[in-house]
Amino acid sequence: MGVRKDLKQARKRADLLDRFPVEVIRENGVVREARTGLVVAPHAAGTPADIPFVNAAEDPGAVVIRRRRDGHWLPVTAAEFAGDVMATAKGLIAAGLDVGGRVALMARTSYEWAVLDFAVWAVGGQSVPVYATSSVEQIAWILRDSGARHVVTENAEHTAAVAEAAVALPGPPRVWQLDSGGLTELAALGSETPEGEVTERRAGLTPDTIATLCYTSGTTGRPKGCVLTHGNLHAEASTTVELLHPVFKEVTGQTASTLLFLPLAHILGRTLQIACLMARIELGHFSSIKPDELRPELRRFRPTFVVGVPYLFEKIHDTGRATAEKLGRGSSFDRADSVAVRFGEAALDHLLGGGGRPGLGLRAARALYDLLVYRRIRKELGGRLRYAISGGSPLDRRLSLFFYAAGILVYEGYGLTETTAAATVTPPLRPRPGTVGRPVPGTAVRIADDGEILVKGPIVFTAYWNNPEATREALRDGWFATGDLGALDDDGYLVITGRKKDILVTSGGKNVSPAVLEDRLRSRPPVGQCMVVGDNRPCVAALVTLDPEAVQHWLAVRKRPRDTPAAALCDDPELIADVQKAVDYANQAVSRAEAIRMFRIVPGEFTEDNGLLTPSLKIKRHAVAAAYAAEIEDLYR
Repeated sequence: MGVRKDLKQARKRADLLDRFPVEVIRENGVVREARTGLVVAPHAAGTPADIPFVNAAEDPGAVVIRRRRDGHWLPVTAAEFAGDVMATAKGLIAAGLDVGGRVALMARTSYEWAVLDFAVWAVGGQSVPVYATSSVEQIAWILRDSGARHVVTENAEHTAAVAEAAVALPGPPRVWQLDSGGLTELAALGSETPEGEVTERRAGLTPDTIATLCYTSGTTGRPKGCVLTHGNLHAEASTTVELLHPVFKEVTGQTASTLLFLPLAHILGRTLQIACLMARIELGHFSSIKPDELRPELRRFRPTFVVGVPYLFEKIHDTGRATAEKLGRGSSFDRADSVAVRFGEAALDHLLGGGGRPGLGLRAARALYDLLVYRRIRKELGGRLRYAISGGSPLDRRLSLFFYAAGILVYEGYGLTETTAAATVTPPLRPRPGTVGRPVPGTAVRIADDGEILVKGPIVFTAYWNNPEATREALRDGWFATGDLGALDDDGYLVITGRKKDILVTSGGKNVSPAVLEDRLRSRPPVGQCMVVGDNRPCVAALVTLDPEAVQHWLAVRKRPRDTPAAALCDDPELIADVQKAVDYANQAVSRAEAIRMFRIVPGEFTEDNGLLTPSLKIKRHAVAAAYAAEIEDLYR
């Protein structure tokens, strides 16, 4: 059924693995390095700026984007998209954007964002993404550091923030606002500019030309501007298309499509957009990553694959559980979850040649729960979804197996802004839940003596803007030091074990990586977000927030008032017992010395709006520690 059938068909059509051999290098019996050869030759000429115009010339009627208007998804052809890019590019020239000039884009994910990005590139400019939730102080720093003299915002609130941020600048930037006709204004401004001028500027670009300055989301310290070239973007996007053959190219009887909801200020969303346009895969844009807003749109758009963060897949799983419990079938969902994991383990073992196919009883149980549970999960994702790509942090292995049994193969990847998104990804036909895959073609991954992950290849950035000291620290003999910790297995698969700067050292001298515990703890309701603490403390503990949707469901099942005060819930023995189950599950992944010994449920949430999460949903550890300093002290009294 579903994924298994597609993969078997893919294996019959082509032995894709032969195209992506991995060389593993051992030192003292331990795998220290893995590297994969190039499958796409580096561009000697041409850049991603050419993509809209190449598509329009080769297949003008192809639907490359579906644009959301009045609740409907309307087709945009290659010719129409190229026309919008050209009109905007002409406007930027008329507005005085020089070759090498920078344009800041502060908006949520949208069709207009895509048009602007390609238009800036088409005239030789450099785009500077700004997260839509950025503070005035962050905006001021990015504008000052990048030197952007042109800014595009989404709405009046963003425009006001930019105006306030620009007070300290030598001169105010020129601003266009999308929801008040910003693209129309640019098109009108450039109506007299010859198209040939855009074409001439675009022809002057090379793979070494700077395409964008992407500022890190800043979990610690001031954001740094990563200098990414057109060559970096092309290497990442073209490799993505070639490597993820089942996602992008395999014939499934469906038109490949995806709904892009990741922020385009994040490099993963942008490289995905480039890859889709390069392969002419239908693409839609949605402005929210919040699961309760996103799920209805997934049902309307009905993508065949999506790219998200583990939080999304966790919440979809939790919604399935909550729905089952509302119908009085909570125990049925738990059995379906258990069957999915056992089926996924057996099916993957068989697929990878390690054993026989799942037994008759297990196949029958899976078929039963497909009718009762799994198809509801697929429906939540639009009904046509066959593949998903998860990034940002490791996805819980059990969750990956659950989705596999539900007919959705989740690929995992790992990367940073500095690696132009994915540096590793699950290879076709070789899923291995619990890992983040192998190096993408053309890339090498090495484990340093202290366990830090190092990356080398054409996807690695060239410098931090205006920051040579940070550049020297991060780039060592061609290797980028990621700051993350990991290990490589005998087949070159990477396992992430934590963040170097986040390592906790207890007063007993035990080194503890909080990421493993936090990822598992967060995957179990009613936990929302959490942070593991214990640096210079006698043992490991955790701060836990409650997921509002999970809490409302928890109250409804127990027929308690929906307006029960948060303070009362934090001290509720039954709720504490349920959180303890989540803690016990997290502790299964570590030794006793690393286990969470105690926890505190705290009121409120860790969110981007209150400054406790980055836009990519990573915890700002210093900010959380400061906000909950009293609670942390109470834990150890």
